[in-house]
This record gives sequence, C-alpha cells and structure tokens, in this order.
Amino acid sequence: MSKESSSSSSSGIGFCGLLTVAFVVLKLTHFIGWSWWWVTSPIWIPFCLFMAFLGFCLVMAVACGQWPKKRSVR
Repeated sequence: MSKESSSSSSSGIGFCGLLTVAFVVLKLTHFIGWSWWWVTSPIWIPFCLFMAFLGFCLVMAVACGQWPKKRSVR
C-alpha cells in the first residue's frame, strides 16, 4: 500500500482581514467612532508599507548604479 501525499494549504482570512472585520463590527455597533479610513486601515496600511519598501529599493538601486544596466553598443 502506498501512502498518498497530502499538501496542506492555508486558506483563511488572516490577521489583517480578521482585524478589519472586528473594526467594521465595532463601527457598525457604534462601539467606536472612528472614521472609515481607520476602520479599513488593516487593509491599506500593509499595502502602503509594501509600496514604500519597493520605492525605497528602486531608489537605492538607481542611486547605487545597479539599475538600469547600460548596454555597450557594438
């Protein structure tokens, strides 16, 4: 008998999604009086941080002369 390999994949809501759901519930039950920008912040703040990191990497690559590579014309 051969054992079948099973692959496990995580398909859940995640921490940021769970925090967003919690904030929305608290906002709709009037437990918090935050603006919707802050209620949805667990969604957009990680995205903004990632984009800032990519921008920093791009600036550093250009400043250090690593990108774009100049091609020699023959």
